[in-house]
Amino acid sequence: MSKLGNLGARLHRGEVGYDFVGNRKLWYGVSILITITAILGLTVRGLNMGIEFQGGAVFTTPKHMTVSVTQTEDFAQEASGHDAIVQKLGDGSMRIQIAGIDTDKSDTIKDLLAKDLKVNAENINADLVGPSWGDQVANKAWQGLAIFMVLVVIYLAIAFEWRMALAALVALIHDITITVGIYALVGFEVTPGTVIGLLTILGYSLYDTVVVFDSLKEQTKGITKQTRWTYSDVANRSINSTLMRSINTTAVALLPVAALLFIGGGVLGAGMLNDISLSLFVGLAAGAYSSIFIATPLVADLKEREPSLKALKKRVLAKRAQSPADGEQLDPEQSDADDEYDDEPEDAAAAVVGPRNQPASRARGRGRPSGKRR
Repeated sequence: MSKLGNLGARLHRGEVGYDFVGNRKLWYGVSILITITAILGLTVRGLNMGIEFQGGAVFTTPKHMTVSVTQTEDFAQEASGHDAIVQKLGDGSMRIQIAGIDTDKSDTIKDLLAKDLKVNAENINADLVGPSWGDQVANKAWQGLAIFMVLVVIYLAIAFEWRMALAALVALIHDITITVGIYALVGFEVTPGTVIGLLTILGYSLYDTVVVFDSLKEQTKGITKQTRWTYSDVANRSINSTLMRSINTTAVALLPVAALLFIGGGVLGAGMLNDISLSLFVGLAAGAYSSIFIATPLVADLKEREPSLKALKKRVLAKRAQSPADGEQLDPEQSDADDEYDDEPEDAAAAVVGPRNQPASRARGRGRPSGKRR
């Protein structure tokens, strides 16, 4: 078995691990700092909305143009009186995007561009987007996002419980804020492709979170019947047992997205790939981060506010505070309850972080006379 596979197996068995829940305040602080940076980016710079949301026109010139991108931008700005985004396509043609202009002025702008570029106006293709259509696209995007959020909360509340639904919702909002903030800071154009990518990464983030929640739900059955582990201990075990799965899934998903972003968008200059690949790249990374460092620790915080789990935590901490040197013996009934919890599937109670040093079984020698075994 490879070293990575061996590490994954040891994490799943609870032999090694990182105390995610115990260090949750640190990661909460990191998340708050990142979120504030994203909000500042939105406030200061704002989003660079595409013409699909603002309305405008896209002009495509003939192939094999000899005019530079900078010169074309100057010509487009002079002809329209608005800022223009010019992109040179692979066949040598120019894609000129001008947002915020009236569609009735498109013919005039087209004629001026043809004159400056020294081409026939009939050879310039114009695609027009009205501002009302752009508003409809924006409204539909927000409606789709809101419906998605509501359905997520309802599903998780039914399949798990409201605390997990709330934690998942916080994680999703966290992912959306970071992704949109990165768009504002980088200045990439927001297009329908961006919205598609955003909804895609929300589904991925939710999947990763549900995997951990499902493990946590199974491992916390009957947790109040023992006094060895708190809810936070078992939550931490759930994160560690699925950690390698989350890392491997995220890494495999990020590789093709990185190729789209850095090679397709950066090297080949495919602007449309930038719109969707940036949201996927940032969102996938943020989704994996939030499912590990935000969602499950937040569930542990909410659950341990319950009276039964709060009392369990006090009993567990009191028991751990007892020194073995005191010679105190556990109550037989309580010992049996602990053993019963240990025997649950998937080694449910083994939520300890770090190497597992199990004491000798208390059942050894029970009901058998002392002396040599025959």
